[in-house]
Amino acid sequence: MPRKINIEPYRGPAGGWGSVRSLVRHARKSGVPIGKTPALIRQNKPEGFACVSCAWAKPADSHPAEFCENGAKATFWELTDHRASPEFFARHAMAELRQWADYDLEAVGRLTNPMRFNHSTDRYEAVEWDQAFAEIGAELAGLRDDPEQVVFYASGRASLEASYMYQLLARLYGNNNLPDSSNMCHESTSVALPESIGSPVGTVRLDDFEQADALFFFGQNVGTNSPRMLHQLERASERGAAIVSFNPLRERGLERFINPQRPMRMIAQQETPISGLYYQVKAGGDIAALAGLCKALFAMHEIAAGDGGSCLDTAFLRDHTHGFDEFAAYIRGVEWADIERESGLTRDQLEQAASVYAGARSVIAIYGMGLTQHRRGVDSIQMLVNLLLMRGNIGRPGAGICPVRGHSNVQGQRTVGISEKPEHVPLDRLASLYSFEPPRRKGLTTVDACQAIIDGRVRGFVGLGGNFLRAVPERDMMEAAWPRMRLTVHVSTKLNRSHIFHGEVSYLLPCLGRIERDEQKSGLQTVTIEDSTSCIHASRGVTAPAVAALKSEPAIIAAIAKAALPFNPKVPWDEWVDNYDAVRVAIERTYPDIFGDFNNRLHQPGGFAKPVAARERRWETETGRANFKIPGGLCASFHDGTDDGVLRLITLRSNDQFNTTVYGYKDRFRGIEGTRMVVLMNQQDMGRLGIGKDEVVGLEAAASDGVVRRMDGFRVVPYQIPPGCCAAYYPECNALIPLWQHAERSKVPAAKSVPIRVVKAASAGPARSEETPTGSPTQ
Repeated sequence: MPRKINIEPYRGPAGGWGSVRSLVRHARKSGVPIGKTPALIRQNKPEGFACVSCAWAKPADSHPAEFCENGAKATFWELTDHRASPEFFARHAMAELRQWADYDLEAVGRLTNPMRFNHSTDRYEAVEWDQAFAEIGAELAGLRDDPEQVVFYASGRASLEASYMYQLLARLYGNNNLPDSSNMCHESTSVALPESIGSPVGTVRLDDFEQADALFFFGQNVGTNSPRMLHQLERASERGAAIVSFNPLRERGLERFINPQRPMRMIAQQETPISGLYYQVKAGGDIAALAGLCKALFAMHEIAAGDGGSCLDTAFLRDHTHGFDEFAAYIRGVEWADIERESGLTRDQLEQAASVYAGARSVIAIYGMGLTQHRRGVDSIQMLVNLLLMRGNIGRPGAGICPVRGHSNVQGQRTVGISEKPEHVPLDRLASLYSFEPPRRKGLTTVDACQAIIDGRVRGFVGLGGNFLRAVPERDMMEAAWPRMRLTVHVSTKLNRSHIFHGEVSYLLPCLGRIERDEQKSGLQTVTIEDSTSCIHASRGVTAPAVAALKSEPAIIAAIAKAALPFNPKVPWDEWVDNYDAVRVAIERTYPDIFGDFNNRLHQPGGFAKPVAARERRWETETGRANFKIPGGLCASFHDGTDDGVLRLITLRSNDQFNTTVYGYKDRFRGIEGTRMVVLMNQQDMGRLGIGKDEVVGLEAAASDGVVRRMDGFRVVPYQIPPGCCAAYYPECNALIPLWQHAERSKVPAAKSVPIRVVKAASAGPARSEETPTGSPTQ
């Protein structure tokens, strides 16, 4: 039966009874056995497991329930009793499964057996583990005459232990082709922050939230992407800290919240206001908005200086920064008319926000992919750092910069070597430890890997988790090119769209989930992850494996390595699999300054902190100081605004989603239920383009390269969004993003300001639609 579509404004808060009802609904829908639901109580707790979704910090003093609505959905999704068994694959050819929606594919359940694709039947068939490893090893060995033609992709959920082993596998194989989830989200952070402050990560810890006088948000939807942060925001609001948000859409988590763990407030429906000021900046307008804040601050400083005061931290600027005078001259030369046009905000609004900033002693700036996924994403982040530096808001309590990572260990993977940039990895130490010559050539980013696959230069793809083909831009070209690869291997817990496009030789290798007990020869194993605040935590599974045949990620990596690589007596693959303590010893030997005494510290409540030099006002930059950086322009988008027929499309996630995983069709906070094929539009734009409410339209990329990128079947929803902007769901709309449309220098896909045209359905032509209209297929 078709799904019932219901679209109406949501009036409630984030959290509250809506969150509780959602948990109950998803527990039932996922088919989680009653006996497994107590696992939630041990989520993000000492001696428990780290959430498999977001990377927000885990406090030392846990709440009774240290999980959020979306974290619970991720747990239910993994604990389901539904199974993608060999019998399922025998019933369904890939040609059929390609017609299924993302939700329906993953809802089939947990993979149970290693599977090998059979071209003659168009189906995956079960294969024994030993045979799969031997055949994968032979294929990889056959491609090793040119190791650059193989890519080793890593999803952000793999543990530190698995990630360390995986990067070593790639480098022993002979390349640095280690694209990962960071390439698609926070690579702009990894480029911007080292240049500005000498650290590739944020400078904030949980304790800083208790001491901050103001919190400034830019492009980060806390209610959907990191709801546990609402605990910190709730306390900050209640003690009087100012919370100021810049975001194109009004997101409920940044507006108001009812904490489900405060029963009296739940009963009384007592809401906590979050943002005191909320500014709907135009997509791609953050550089301009930040320039306005800085310009207003300079003006206030000049007035204060006339009275013998200061709005700037002059001592900090003198002792710790470089390039301030050049930056001040740049800001003074920027015209308010240009700032207002590019930001979509008025001078009065920006001066109001700047007054709050100037009046706060300690300020934390929090941002997400609303800053990173633009053409000038690097500039956007560096402008935010500039604002913080003006008042010394880096390197002291209650202040700092806080990039919020998505995947639960995406930051940690970089810490232990998952990087295509060899200069960021201690290759000489790896060479000494394992007696080999590591490759020194820069590897492929995600965008580079996609182009190489399209061009036919990549012949092998090994994926450690994730849904690569669904997450990347240029989907039509990628789906067409994917089958031309010789080898595709996916290590995964569930079926997803990447799996139903296969190379000439293709395997699915089912692995244990993080929630499941991992028993090896030495007993029950523990893995570790790093959160967004650079704290490292232990994680130990608490439930029985979905099926006995599953192997752990370290075991799978080791088996592939042994089958594909010549024997190296210095690499103890078997010892590492038998006891993950041994992997941590290897990590400590490779990164002694970070992981000293690793095994004795891993169970520390709240995690143990990774050193961050900028947090101590040690600036590991070329100048030895924190650097002011001047942006290349005020507009961060590829669309300069000169063509009013072009809108800036923001791709976004729903409340029933984590990254490419869609848990359902109810985006509660936006009032959209039963469909994901919607486009949210400003009513002024609808009027001037002659488009009506509920009209079904197509979206076409406004690209100048001659390639038609068009999708059909979007229902128009009037929405409170800045003029010239519209929004639709990720990953469906990735098909509209050209591969070349990425952030300068970081190559992050510019998915938050995609230039598109709205096309009337009658003239939409041979466009594609993502959603199966008949609802869930029969499994």
